[in-house]
Amino acid sequence: MSSSDTSPWTRTRRPLAGLRRVFPAPRRAGPGRLFSAPKLAALRRVFFLMGLGGLVAGCFQPMYAEHPLPGAAGSASVVGAMRAVDVAAIDAPAGSRLARVSVNVRNELIYDLTGGGGGFSPTHRLDVKLTATQLQVIVDINTARPDVNNYGIDSTYTLTELATGRVVVKGQTFARVSYNIPGQEQRFAGERGLRDAENRAAREISENIRNRLASFFVAGT
Repeated sequence: MSSSDTSPWTRTRRPLAGLRRVFPAPRRAGPGRLFSAPKLAALRRVFFLMGLGGLVAGCFQPMYAEHPLPGAAGSASVVGAMRAVDVAAIDAPAGSRLARVSVNVRNELIYDLTGGGGGFSPTHRLDVKLTATQLQVIVDINTARPDVNNYGIDSTYTLTELATGRVVVKGQTFARVSYNIPGQEQRFAGERGLRDAENRAAREISENIRNRLASFFVAGT
């Protein structure tokens, strides 16, 4: 057949050859061509982490789970130990703003430690002392009036073991929250903002102390 042959078979085969050059046929993937080297390394890391997670999964337990404490008699747990903490009344000048904040902090602590339940014989006593501060953060340059204030509470606390009278935990914590003062004309709004700041600071102080006591009952230090 000459090169100028234009039979149907030749006319059909030539376009197909052009298509093969544009779209080459895929090669059969062997075992080594399924994934590139970076993908294989990533898969190895994933499987390694999955295996490691399965091995150490039993080593971690929720702090507030109902599991026995190390060295504790019976089935004592962190939750039970915290419920047996008696929160003493917090001293503050009568009729002052700090007196209301002190009551709020004590109520928050009682709820955080007991979960609202009672009936546990106290094994420890928690004593808390509070001091409050206020600081002007932003002042209007035109009127020299504060626009944003910062309210703070500094606290010291001790946990005493009732059976021995020994202080087992002693620490300090603080809380700083800000609030807006809309203006001297809106005194009620400013008063409400200050009270809200006091409540938020009391909540933060309670959470900080609760977390420290939970750490002590778990680790013993």
